[in-house]
Formats: sequence, C-alpha cells, structure tokens
Amino acid sequence: MTSLSSPTEQLPDPFDQTAALVDRFTVAQLAQWTNGISPAALAGAYFDWASHLALAPGKQMHMAMKAWRKALRLMHFAAANQPWTVPAPVITPLPQDHRWDDPAWRDLPYALWQQSFLLIQQWWDAATRDVRGMDPHHERVVNFVGRQILDMLAPSNSILTNPVVQRRVLETGGACLIEGMQLLREDVERRIRHSPPVAAEAFKPGEQVAVTAGQVVWRNELIELIQYAPTTRKVRPEPVLIVPAWIMKYYILDLSPENSLVRWLVEQGYTVFMISWRNPDASLRDRDMEDYRRLGPMAALDAVQAITGASKVHGVGYCLGGTLLAIVAAAMARDGDDRLASMTLFAAQTEFSEPGELGLFIDSSELEFLDEMMWVQGYLDSRQMAGTFELLRSNDLIWSRLVSEYLMGERPPMNDLMAWNADGTRLPQAMHSEYLRRLFLNDDLAEGRFPVDGRPVSLSDIHLPIFAVGTETDHVAPWHSVYKLHLLTDSELTFLLTNGGHNAGVVSPPAYPNRRYRVLTRPAEGAYLDPDNWERRAVPHEGSWWPEWAEWLGAHSGAPVALPPMGAADKGYPPLEPAPGSYVREP
Repeated sequence: MTSLSSPTEQLPDPFDQTAALVDRFTVAQLAQWTNGISPAALAGAYFDWASHLALAPGKQMHMAMKAWRKALRLMHFAAANQPWTVPAPVITPLPQDHRWDDPAWRDLPYALWQQSFLLIQQWWDAATRDVRGMDPHHERVVNFVGRQILDMLAPSNSILTNPVVQRRVLETGGACLIEGMQLLREDVERRIRHSPPVAAEAFKPGEQVAVTAGQVVWRNELIELIQYAPTTRKVRPEPVLIVPAWIMKYYILDLSPENSLVRWLVEQGYTVFMISWRNPDASLRDRDMEDYRRLGPMAALDAVQAITGASKVHGVGYCLGGTLLAIVAAAMARDGDDRLASMTLFAAQTEFSEPGELGLFIDSSELEFLDEMMWVQGYLDSRQMAGTFELLRSNDLIWSRLVSEYLMGERPPMNDLMAWNADGTRLPQAMHSEYLRRLFLNDDLAEGRFPVDGRPVSLSDIHLPIFAVGTETDHVAPWHSVYKLHLLTDSELTFLLTNGGHNAGVVSPPAYPNRRYRVLTRPAEGAYLDPDNWERRAVPHEGSWWPEWAEWLGAHSGAPVALPPMGAADKGYPPLEPAPGSYVREP
C-alpha cells in the first residue's frame, strides 16, 4: 500500500496555491504604497545597526564624547553671538546644500537653530558609519534613511524657524501663503488626474522639443528608428547610432533646438540615427534584456547599414542605453562582428559594485519585494521610479521645492529639461527584474557571466576606441563607477569628467556658461591609473565638452562623402512618418 505522504502521489493543493496568490497580492499592494521599498528590509538594516552598536561600547563612548564636544561648541557659539559681533560658525553646510545661503541665517536665533541642525546631521552621519561587523549595505541604508528624516525636520522647512519665509510673509502680507496653498491644490489635483506638472504642456515633443528634422525609417514592437535630415553638404562616412536609456524618453538628447545634442551633432556633419523606445504597457511584461538587445541596437544597426551602405557605425549609448551598447559591443566582438567603428558612453555603468545611492534600494530581499509589485502591474511605473530618484536629492527636489512653492508662493518657471523629466516611461517586469538582479546585484557583466544567445560575454573582448563621459555630481551613475571601465577593457579609452549631474552634465551645449571638464586618454593596453591620480593628471578645460567629443569622433572617422538617402524603401526601410514619431508621444 502506498503511503499517503509519498511526494510522488501528492497532487497540488488548490488551497496552497490560493494562499500563495493571496500572499503575493498582499505584498504587491504594500509595495505600491511604499514605492517598492521593503519595510522588512529597512527593519533588518536598523536591527543590524542597533545590535552591532549595542555590542560596541567603544563606539558608544566615542559617539557620546562627540555629542558632548558638539554641545560645548554650540554653547560657545551661542554665548559669543552678540548684537555687535558675528562669530565664525561652528560648522559650515556642504557645498551642495543651498538651504542656508541667505544672510538671515547668520542672525539669532536662526543661526543657533541652523548650527544645531548641522551638528546633529554630522553626528548622525558618524553614528551610522564604521560600526564593527555591520553589513555595508545596511550601513548605507541606515545612514540614508536617517538623512531623509533629518532633512524633513530641518528648520528651513518651517515658517516658525525659517527667516527667509518669515520675511516673505511680511513682505506680501501673508499673500504668499495663500498663493502657496493654491499651488498645492493645483499640484494635488494634477497628481490625482495623473496629469503632467503645470506648464509642462508647453514642451510637447514635435512642437517645442524633439523638433530636429528627420524621418522614422523603421519600427518594431520596441523601437522606432529616427534618421535625422542632414544640414551639411557632405557627411562623415560613418553614421552615428544613438542608444538612449528606456527609463526615460529619448529627447533628453533632442530638447529645444539650443539644447539639442542631436541637432548640434548633425551640424558637425554626421548622419545621426536615434532609437526611440516604446513606452511599454502590461502586454510587454515578458520582454527581457535579450529582447531589448535584439529588437533595439541590433535591429537598428541592420537598418542603419542598409540605408547608408556604411561598413562601420559609431555607437553612442546614454545611461542604461550605454550599458546595453556595451553588452552589444562585447557580443559582437565575441562573434566576430566588426561593424562598430567606436563606442561612446554617456554616464553609463558597466561595473556595479559601487552603484551609487540608487543601489540603496536594491538588495535581494528588496528586489523580491519589488518583483511582487511588478508581477501585479506587469511593469514598473514611472511615478514609482520618480519617487526613488527624488529621494536621492531630497534637499533640492522635495524640501526646498515645498518651501519655495507652498510657503513662499514662488513656482520656478518650467524649462525643457524639467518638462522632459516629468515625461516618464514604464519598464517591463522581466527586463527590469533581470537588469537589477544580473547587473546591480550580481555584477554579471563585469564578471563575465552575462549571457547573450546563451553564452556569456566579456567586455575584455572589446577592442574599439572608447569615449566615456562621467559627471561630477551623478547620483545615478557615480563617475568613480563609470571609470571602472578602465579595469574591464584594454581598448584605447578616453575618459572625460564634466561638471553637473546625470542629465545636466550631459546636456551641455557650447553656449552654456559655467561649464568645465577634464579629459585624459589611456592608449590601448596602457597602464591603469586610479581615479584620484587620473583626476590630478587629466587636463582641465573651460566650456562645453561637446566640441572635445566631436574632435575625438572626427579623428576616428573618414573624410566627408556624399549624403545618404533618407530611408531605403527598396530595402524595407521606407520613411514612415516625420520625427519624432509615435512612440515618444505615448503616455
């Protein structure tokens, strides 16, 4: 007689399956409320910190002494602050912290509140670092969350403790508060309706932005390929194929005409092609990184060569598009496909052991939590992703904005970059989960485990000339992480570091003021130079980095030739519609 407990005889229990679905749905609903951030993971990080700190009496004594010294310094500052004298501050804000720029913060009692806050902020930073035995990821999480809480409680956020707001209230007779409430009501209504921010409608693709002339010459379920019309009598024989990130719409590189990298590049005498990614819905939930590679850059490369007849193409990738381009280049090198003339990467990571503050939200437990949310939706929504990015710069993007708009009644004018930033996209479940797991968590690309066509690729196979751009204040792709490409390939590599952040550092037209950059080329198979020594040796320049890149691109291009046709109907690539096409307009 067969035992009823025999695994081979057991049938699936419908109740177990139902229970599992209920659990998944419950977690998914919670994830939507928390923007995909796992409360359990946060609790685990804080338990790790608290338990290890409890076992570190030396650290506790050190922090107690720090607190006592800071309290004494604050008392001396308060005692020295007399009507006829302004003592030197005990602590100065970080250079990027502009909440305290107004001279009114130097007067009592505001100076005392500001100094108290900055000292507490500094103490907390020390309390959450270098706790013996603590997981490094948990250390970063606890430190980050503590900063968010402190920033929320900063004296700059309250009418009662902010002298700049008080002055504004007196100047307007309180009208600024009424105006601020009206702005708040308008923003809440727009958020409920899922409408774009106020005045963003003044920057519509094809009307005020993304207006560089061209044609959509290819379309599949993931991309439209745009070929831009030439503005010179001849062009370089190697066309340029740009692979933007699909976590944002492509026209970050084709904003208003004066800010358009595409327009400027066309004016330098290049035939430019741009991938415009589709904004996916739940029907594309199963599209993964291989689909994005095959239907994206590879399909576009076939089209570019068929239309222009060029044997070589310059590949350009931005952010996640640059990561994908590096994967494409490695796979092509492995397979003996030599159609790329060069590779340019804008703020793109290929090594993720230092993913920056964005990596705070990604570990194995947090990814499982996020997966459940995407399982219900079929994608990661742009609003959920935008909330995470705002937290990375909460001083500027959340609290300073709330004070300026809702307490002082001053809404900054909309511009093309701000409107683009509000025009978000979705990410398919399969692709996003694979990207986070294989690249962020496991670092498979840098360690030679990332599969293409069932076989792993290695960046060491790439022997193209490479131009890589990092930005000084990038919270998404920190430049030290971008720089690690030096460790992964022996190619000739020109690395350029520009001021600005992930977006504003890349959108750097020559007419912009206050631009600067450093650049240095490592020859093929040259010796490694660490980032600190690179920064000391790299040649500093004033102005936009675009002309530097154009000079490099020209050095790796042939002499100008006759213009290619717009599309090639006889080869299956007829012009379908004028740029910017349909996909970029999808909500």
